[in-house]
Amino acid sequence: MTMFKIALGALAMTALQATAHPPEAARAQGAFFAQLGKLCGATYEGASVFPRDPADSFAGKKLVAHIAACKPEEIRIPFLVGEDRSRTWIIRNERTGLTLKHDHRHADGTPDAVTMYGGLASDGGTTLAQSFLADAHTAELIPAASTNVWTLSLSADASTMTYYLERDGKPRFKAELRRVANAK
Repeated sequence: MTMFKIALGALAMTALQATAHPPEAARAQGAFFAQLGKLCGATYEGASVFPRDPADSFAGKKLVAHIAACKPEEIRIPFLVGEDRSRTWIIRNERTGLTLKHDHRHADGTPDAVTMYGGLASDGGTTLAQSFLADAHTAELIPAASTNVWTLSLSADASTMTYYLERDGKPRFKAELRRVANAK
């Protein structure tokens, strides 16, 4: 009887996990991660297109995303804002799904006080776009960002990349980047 209860419990847990993360979502996340991995070495350049406020800290600065370090479980994309090299997007392919983290560092390499925020990919993503919902760490670190949704997307031919942020269901930031260097 005990073995039956254990097996039933394991079956219930498997069903719960399948409900929490449908197989089609896992496939789309895996395909998106694989697509990024194929682009390892590619560089994208562009600019912020929202907000259009000239006082915004990203306004008028060249934005560069370089898909630089690709491992089977992690892809690192340094994101440069003008001369500021303090940001890296980290996309991890974890058992629970894809995660996006924003790693912020000082010039000497030490972590910024506000770093490693981000979230888990939602179930509605595709092979070309994934949206990441703010996680508990983000809500604790930056309470105003608890409703953040970051979306990273690629065009079908991977010639463009878009990074988009919403907060409270409203646009907050959007960068459009075009591939300028091919993957090695």
